Amino acid sequence: MNVTIVDYGVGNLRSLRRGLERADADVEVTDDPEAIADAEAVVLPGVGAFEECMRNSAPFHDVLREIADDTPILGICVGLQLLFTESEEGAPDGETVDGLDLIPGRVERLPRNEVKVPHMGWNELRVERDHPLTEGIEDGDYAYFVHSYCAEADDHAVASCDYGFEFAAVAANEAGNVMGTQFHPEKSGETGLEILQNFVEYAKTYRARATGTTAD
Repeated sequence: MNVTIVDYGVGNLRSLRRGLERADADVEVTDDPEAIADAEAVVLPGVGAFEECMRNSAPFHDVLREIADDTPILGICVGLQLLFTESEEGAPDGETVDGLDLIPGRVERLPRNEVKVPHMGWNELRVERDHPLTEGIEDGDYAYFVHSYCAEADDHAVASCDYGFEFAAVAANEAGNVMGTQFHPEKSGETGLEILQNFVEYAKTYRARATGTTAD
């Protein structure tokens, strides 16, 4: 299965690439919108602040919105946040920065008065609903988080995490093909590897169904 990582100049992609390769994916890292448009499956990483990541990824916004109709997309950390409708991060008080709007919802700051910000370290997952990305993941499995902003655990949440309040640790759109993790699966041990393997297997099945072939 070929998986394409979008390279828009933020973050170290090496560990993510290694994680996907461990999940039996053939991985391409690219900053070419045409290669992304032709990809079998796409991973959108993210490290840093929402507004900066939206600005840096601007050359890929149109193609990401276009392929969201018929391509598996996985956002990781800020990459997940970019998939949401909007974020408070980087915006003046009372305003928001637009996201890709592929998953409905708003990204908000963790409650500073209630918990230590950023949220950094291992925390438990709770599965909220069935989705291929969390196949085999159990309530209480741990994942590794590094973030100051998140989306509330609403209808889009596939799995949640409790850190002062319930937020979406895994989210997906209504169709199920656009999804993401607030945590870093490439840093989350066996749980993270299972998530990446699930994405690769989902992409295989999705592509086979779309082309009328058999997933190998």
